[in-house]
Amino acid sequence: MSGGDILAQLMRQGAERGADLATLRAIAEEAGALGATRALERLGLGDHGAGADVRELRELLATWRDAKRASWRAAAGWLGRAGCAVVLAALAVKLEIGRWFK
Repeated sequence: MSGGDILAQLMRQGAERGADLATLRAIAEEAGALGATRALERLGLGDHGAGADVRELRELLATWRDAKRASWRAAAGWLGRAGCAVVLAALAVKLEIGRWFK
């Protein structure tokens, strides 16, 4: 049984025993809000600046990912250039280009 099913069953039981459905819904909503607040506090995100902190962390993470991607691209570029240099050097040796400049 999921959490939603259990909540619906408890609401039906409360209504069958004479509780007003609006009151039960208000209780469920308050319980949910209280649980969310407690969970955020346990994570250290219960203060008013938490939203700004999370946004800042997301920006920092996005910047880190961009930097990591750029460094991989730069490394691939350098490896490509080094590979071309090795091919050109091998070609120069094979064609004995040095004897042309004597």
